[in-house]
Amino acid sequence: MVKNSTSQTRRRYDRLAPYYDMMEGLVERWRFSGWRARLKDRIRGPKALEVGVGTGKNMPYYPAGVAVTAIDLSPRMLAKAKKRAMALDVAVDLREMDVQQLEFADQRFETVFATFVFCSVPDPVLGLKALHRVCKADGRLFLLEHMRPGNPFVGLIFDALNPFVVRMMGANINRKTLENVRKAGWRIVRVENLSSDVVRWIEAAP
Repeated sequence: MVKNSTSQTRRRYDRLAPYYDMMEGLVERWRFSGWRARLKDRIRGPKALEVGVGTGKNMPYYPAGVAVTAIDLSPRMLAKAKKRAMALDVAVDLREMDVQQLEFADQRFETVFATFVFCSVPDPVLGLKALHRVCKADGRLFLLEHMRPGNPFVGLIFDALNPFVVRMMGANINRKTLENVRKAGWRIVRVENLSSDVVRWIEAAP
């Protein structure tokens, strides 16, 4: 089931890749870029892993002196990310890979991070467990994610809209990501509400 869902997710983001930056252009300039900027002060190395690099929107915030490996499920998204890396002159090891099946040794990275990714991973707990495995014991997980609101009535609205949003954008808007992080074995260090409780910044330790 997960394998089929993963293939479907790959196809969806391959299809969206040519238009993705344009679709998110306004909200990226208005809100997302400011939230992403906090990565620069938090990512530490010598090695870091970005999951779901997409078109490379976090690349301007990679700190100097950290060897970043960035993965994505979609080859077409990675092609866009490669172009951005070249334009920004950013050194990054780009790889096509599924976070649910990471091909890295245990405790390889000091920092693992993702922005607006675990809304679309077919089995988010499996992916977060994989990140837990490859993160060093004294490392950190940083997530910028949107999720299901805590208000019961609004939550039901998000549930009702979710199938349509998934078909259009590939993202689930009703994921309980904070709970999923805990289920995967992470210890929550900090949670900050950025847009009500829908968009949150999460910091966690193994």
